[in-house]
Amino acid sequence: MSKNENRLLTDTELSDGLVELDGWGIEDGKLAKRFTFKTYKDGLVFAVAVGYVADNLDHHPDMEIGYAKVRVAVDTHTVGGLSPLDLELARRVDSLLS
Repeated sequence: MSKNENRLLTDTELSDGLVELDGWGIEDGKLAKRFTFKTYKDGLVFAVAVGYVADNLDHHPDMEIGYAKVRVAVDTHTVGGLSPLDLELARRVDSLLS
């Protein structure tokens, strides 16, 4: 991770980033989104794919898996809030469904 990624986002960076991310929002200080699927298995497969993407970035979100639903939420513990890495992970998670 570069030093540029390991810092808090400014309010402007966060606002601009949210504009680019469909369906993502701030929940309890984390960048979060709920995904809905046709079946439980589809959600589970998606969650595993998110796990691989996150592990490749060495940036691990909280995930809640329910029946045909997955919630992904992330922040950067080392900076005590949201960093550019959180936005990057959100983009990569979204790219799994495009």
